[in-house]
Amino acid sequence: MTSKEFPASLAKGRSLERTTSSKTIFSNVMTGLVFACALLALIPLIALLFYVITKGAVRLGPQLFTQLPPPPFPRTSPQFYSGGFGNAILGTFMTVGIASLISIPFGILAAIYLSEFARDTKFASLINFMTNVLSGVPSIVMGVFAYGLIVLTTRSYSALAAGFALAILMLPTIVRTSTEAFEAVPNDIRQASVGLGASGYQTVLRVLLPAAIPAILTGIILSVARAAGETAPIIFTALFSNFWNLDAGRPTATLSVLVYNFAITPFANWQDLAWSAALVLVSLVLIANLLARWVTRKR
Repeated sequence: MTSKEFPASLAKGRSLERTTSSKTIFSNVMTGLVFACALLALIPLIALLFYVITKGAVRLGPQLFTQLPPPPFPRTSPQFYSGGFGNAILGTFMTVGIASLISIPFGILAAIYLSEFARDTKFASLINFMTNVLSGVPSIVMGVFAYGLIVLTTRSYSALAAGFALAILMLPTIVRTSTEAFEAVPNDIRQASVGLGASGYQTVLRVLLPAAIPAILTGIILSVARAAGETAPIIFTALFSNFWNLDAGRPTATLSVLVYNFAITPFANWQDLAWSAALVLVSLVLIANLLARWVTRKR
């Protein structure tokens, strides 16, 4: 290298100009692709919410929550905007409440057994496998099972049969989330409790359960949100009713079945009620998910 070439090469080596490598280009392209896919995934959700809100907000009012479904009316009738679906809201809370009373205790007790008394055993592995299989069974199969077990036995559609079908749907989610919640509690806490003289059951009830409650509540809320929107099991078990009902042994109306029944009719006022019921149902599911996120953050 000559004396004239040396300063030029030295100046080039010290240059602050950056050279774009192939790895940097690939990283930027993949980042942009992932961002675009995320936006595309949000489009159906935003479109769905926009359509449900614009269609369902037309009939929003106090009468929706306090009145019964009206007869079919033409648009020119002064009673076109009358009526509501208060009985369906009451029936939804009734069926989901029955399902919660059945599934929550059994789910938490099963999670305690799997995580604290049978951890890393073949029996626990079998139960976990069956729970995963049960979570993938279509909801209509649960409805047929509850129909054959309860409806045919009692010879009556009922909210109790619907609650039983929904409880089966809720059970896998509660068991899995509760098991993970108990397993996430550090072993130091267990050892400290036992070291202070507490028995196994006292450790579970007074130490581990309070520590795992936030995660357990999250799983319960998510399972309740799923059960509230199910339609197929309710059709096979609770059927439908156009009247108020507080008897768990009789057919009852729910929001999901009301949306299905009214949306396929040719009557405009019933179709509007179906859109409003869909908006209320989506709002309930959204509130449940926001509540689950709030509980997780509080944890």
